[in-house]
Amino acid sequence: MTGQNGGGLPEAGLRKVREVLARHVDSGRIPGLVALVGRGGETHVEAIGTMSHDGGAPMRRDTIFRMASTSKPVTMAAATVLLDECGLRLDDLVEQWLPELAGRRVLKRIDSPLDDTVPAKRPITVRDVLTSTFGLGMDMTMLGTPIMNAVFEQGLTPDLPEPMPGPDEWMRRLGTLPLMHQPGESWQYQIASDLLGVLVARVTGRPFGTFLRERVLDPLGMKDTGFHVPADKIDRLPPLYAPDPRTGEFTVWDEPATGRWSKPPAFEGGGGGLASTVDDFHAYFRMLLNGGTHGGERILSRPAVRLMTTNRLTPEQTAARTALARDNVHLSYGQGQHGGWGLGMAVRTYLGDYAPVGQFGWDGGSGTSTYADPHHGLTGILLTQVGLTVPSAVRLINDFWTTLYQAVDD
Repeated sequence: MTGQNGGGLPEAGLRKVREVLARHVDSGRIPGLVALVGRGGETHVEAIGTMSHDGGAPMRRDTIFRMASTSKPVTMAAATVLLDECGLRLDDLVEQWLPELAGRRVLKRIDSPLDDTVPAKRPITVRDVLTSTFGLGMDMTMLGTPIMNAVFEQGLTPDLPEPMPGPDEWMRRLGTLPLMHQPGESWQYQIASDLLGVLVARVTGRPFGTFLRERVLDPLGMKDTGFHVPADKIDRLPPLYAPDPRTGEFTVWDEPATGRWSKPPAFEGGGGGLASTVDDFHAYFRMLLNGGTHGGERILSRPAVRLMTTNRLTPEQTAARTALARDNVHLSYGQGQHGGWGLGMAVRTYLGDYAPVGQFGWDGGSGTSTYADPHHGLTGILLTQVGLTVPSAVRLINDFWTTLYQAVDD
């Protein structure tokens, strides 16, 4: 691995990490990857394999990847900036900015017809949106129910062939649906993270991406991070593969030059829209480990970072989230059991694998994994171009963390 030596990570352990990563690339199932490990003042980077499954340009440290759901921890910072400045308060009602969400109806049961509803017991708050408990989300255990069918039909999720509509139209469509759960009751995935971007844009009167860049990305020096990849950088973006689940054959889900990230999107999705590099994400997670500062400059307050990186869920909500992880291993290829959720990211609340309690971060459906560990002062970033239609990237991610934590021998 490249990087200066110090007391951070032993050479033998890092060599083993490299060997495990190389084995996955050598298998032919992962064309290439870039991995970064940071601890103290020490940074190690591996770039292995190629950008295309049939060879071509090698992976480099500055290769740009579609971050998918690992966008969530970063885009959340835009909202916490507003909390710090009292532009948002946790228990403000969101309907003053998002009138489409006033007067909600809630399904009597999650599999009820869309008109089988009761009134919401209370309005939706900022806290509900930031903790992913506002009442709507991607529940993969409920595929085929009327509400999940409606979410897909309305184009409210980024994984469909058609891109999402602009924020105002997206909000209009969201406002036509009942909630799955009462506000604040249940943790649900994804939609709240996209809703967050609309909320920030309406509070600030500026496009979400503009505010995020000025207040978070630029101060952190995250120059290669954004909701699209400019033409002068597009050669650093590999194809994104969604291999055929039956045959494993590499199928391109997104082409660099003509795909979704080649131009600014109509919807800047906080839930999964960013493209970035290992060094940019390292800067962000290192800032969180530093209690909100970067290079002597304060990006977020220490209490805001604590709020983001501490479990926010009740025992009942945590139990439901754990059950989702435990009972959906056939859908997630055993992606991992973390326990809790802070703001925009998972927070380890029990020892579910080799990572310690308190580790925070998240994984992405494009084969990305980004976590920081305050106990060891450790950051790990692993980026590939293989989506989770097959287990290859999940197994790679698991093996990366399993081997890395063996290298931390103090």
